[in-house]
Amino acid sequence: MQTGEHSGYKIIAVDDEQGILDSLSIFLKRSGYDFVGITNPIDAIERVKEEHFDLMILDFIMTPIHGDQVVEEIRKFNQELYILLLTGHKDLAPPLDTIRRLDIQGYCEKSDKFDQLLLLIESGIKSIEQMNTIKRMNEELKDTNRKLEQSYLDTIQTLRYTVEAKDPYTRGHSDRVSEYSVLIGRTLDLPEEQINILRVGGLFHDIGKIGVPDSVLLKNAKLTDEEYAQIKKHPTIGAHILSTATTFQDILPIVKHHHERYDGKGYPSGLAGEDIPYLARIVAVADTFDAMTSKRPYRDALPIERVKEEFIKGMGTQLDPSITDTFLQLLDQHFSEIQEIMEKYD
Repeated sequence: MQTGEHSGYKIIAVDDEQGILDSLSIFLKRSGYDFVGITNPIDAIERVKEEHFDLMILDFIMTPIHGDQVVEEIRKFNQELYILLLTGHKDLAPPLDTIRRLDIQGYCEKSDKFDQLLLLIESGIKSIEQMNTIKRMNEELKDTNRKLEQSYLDTIQTLRYTVEAKDPYTRGHSDRVSEYSVLIGRTLDLPEEQINILRVGGLFHDIGKIGVPDSVLLKNAKLTDEEYAQIKKHPTIGAHILSTATTFQDILPIVKHHHERYDGKGYPSGLAGEDIPYLARIVAVADTFDAMTSKRPYRDALPIERVKEEFIKGMGTQLDPSITDTFLQLLDQHFSEIQEIMEKYD
């Protein structure tokens, strides 16, 4: 073995016999390891807390605490340290279940010769090298995935803006739906995770309209049955566009089902009642509100009192009655917040 072959790997040995540590120091430094020897196990625990070590050689029978107690303490804050346990005799080794529970990677009997110990150390270092390689590859993969996801998100954002840029009457629609959905979600005391899904789902709920012909999407007159069939495809198209990215998995039910009706007469799946995903039902209320309060080529925005009347008519048929009732309370009690959103993207 060549000196310096293992330079960079740090080994800490803990044994209350200084002679053992001195011998290990000579032996391991000659093999190229960075070595620290400590006689007091309590001091060793503190040293491992403060400093990185790749591998620990640990005597089992020590004072004031035994090796298994040392490992017990270390595993509370360090799960990765590779530990080899030394015993004066194999009959004095801790039980196998203790070794497994504390994730002690190996043990051997003490000897004047260090050949067996060196083999275990070299095997341990190889395992550490493999684990470090795997960790590095995982980090590189995560970084690559993050970049791919961000690139995909940027592309989808561009598509979203493209959809809304086509039609000046729907500009800001998705942003408003997103904010209305969040407002409803917070009123319903939903957890933050679901609030975030509502926020993102609202932003991208109409992304599938990128696949609807402009002649249909921008038509000012009443749509024919065939043209309406084209419009009804946009939830499915949107879900398909977003389905390949893990970033968007949580919002797919919103994108696909925000046009379902509570009475089962919606699209694309004809789901009814509580079979419609809950967050999609929230976005449906927000989407309906924005549709009624936005100016269209064929009509002006509806006044709020008329909007309330339409919501009451749609309870239990088009929209979830409980969510609708919550939103009507919002309109009565917090209309200023809703008005701010309406004007924000005007």
